[in-house]
Amino acid sequence: MATKKDAKGPSMIETFQEFKETKNIDRTTLVSVLEESFRNVIAKIFGSDENFDVIVNPDKGDFEIHRNRIVVADGEVQDENKEISLTDAQKIEPDYEVGEEVSEEVDFKKFGRRAILNLRQTLASKILELEHDSLYNKYKDKVGQVVSGEVYQMWKREVLLIDDEGNELHLPKMEQIPNDNYHKGETIRAIVKEVLNENNNPRIILSRTSPQFLERLLEAEVPEINDGLITIRRVARMPGERAKVAVESYDDRIDPVGACVGVKGSRVHGIVRELGNENIDVINFSNNTQLFIQRALSPAKVNRIVLNPEEHKAEVYLNPEEVSLAIGKGGLNIKLASMLTEFTIDVFRDVNEAEEDEDIYLDEFADEIDQWIIDSIKEIGLDTAKAVLNAPREMLIEKADLEEETVDHLLEVLRAEFE
Repeated sequence: MATKKDAKGPSMIETFQEFKETKNIDRTTLVSVLEESFRNVIAKIFGSDENFDVIVNPDKGDFEIHRNRIVVADGEVQDENKEISLTDAQKIEPDYEVGEEVSEEVDFKKFGRRAILNLRQTLASKILELEHDSLYNKYKDKVGQVVSGEVYQMWKREVLLIDDEGNELHLPKMEQIPNDNYHKGETIRAIVKEVLNENNNPRIILSRTSPQFLERLLEAEVPEINDGLITIRRVARMPGERAKVAVESYDDRIDPVGACVGVKGSRVHGIVRELGNENIDVINFSNNTQLFIQRALSPAKVNRIVLNPEEHKAEVYLNPEEVSLAIGKGGLNIKLASMLTEFTIDVFRDVNEAEEDEDIYLDEFADEIDQWIIDSIKEIGLDTAKAVLNAPREMLIEKADLEEETVDHLLEVLRAEFE
């Protein structure tokens, strides 16, 4: 009769060593998988595993396989897997009789290298499937949370990170802050954006550009947010450049903006550095849409706002010297204000009534300006020369879809009319 040591053999020890330290899988599940894998191989060899007992101990790399057969009279064996002749049974133990059950330890090693290879392949497949399930379940519950990973590989389209358990995390190019510069081996933080699971092959997607990432960083830095005294109502970001955060406090004694910024910006300083020197504007949230839009356009001072709630549009009128502040460099301030308030914002220079009385319809400039340019401007709701001159240059370029040179020529012609 084969001993445990003989049954295992060098190849079997190697098999167990490879799988007994499997990450993320509890011992009970691992034992079940090992037993099932043995049974699959046994069923392929003998046609059935019903009459086999399989005992595995992954901690020690130990296992036993016993085949149970019924003793029948010599010459009456019909199924060699489940029956054994009396003569063969008595070779094992001389006092066996017909009808008794013989339990004999099986020497798995004698099944040959193909059986051992089959076992290893079956184990590998099942273990991989369990690891994928474990990884998916672990990270699907972390969507929206900040995690850390070590930079392992950098490619043109993404950066591959490794968590502390050796799992792969993916940071696509579009989820990276433009100014980010990664180095192999460094640890970076990001938010879990989504967990894909195509064909049971989990893929964890991270993001550093998500507004939620800034929100989670603020929660970590500002105790009042974590304690529920301050609520982050909305976040708008142009990653790596600028962000606006609307906060609200339900306790009149707490200044939500001051609490979030900290003394001399101490609380946001670390976040700004984390986000590649992304400037963070914190403002007070308001359910009053006009007031909220006014705050969102800070540091510009707004004279009046005309709302169109149905279309979520707002016309904002300011003194001429305030217009550039409202728009911001590269249109950044007005874009973020629109994202934060969820209103399309158009800014206009305030002009007095006397100036409006002197206005001229654009069609009267047809001899100096191409008609298609006039039509493009009229399509965005500007019919007169003063209306165009009071509109921001950037808005004319973007909304009318005109070249910068075309808009500059247009403005030059219109200004000349009033000089």
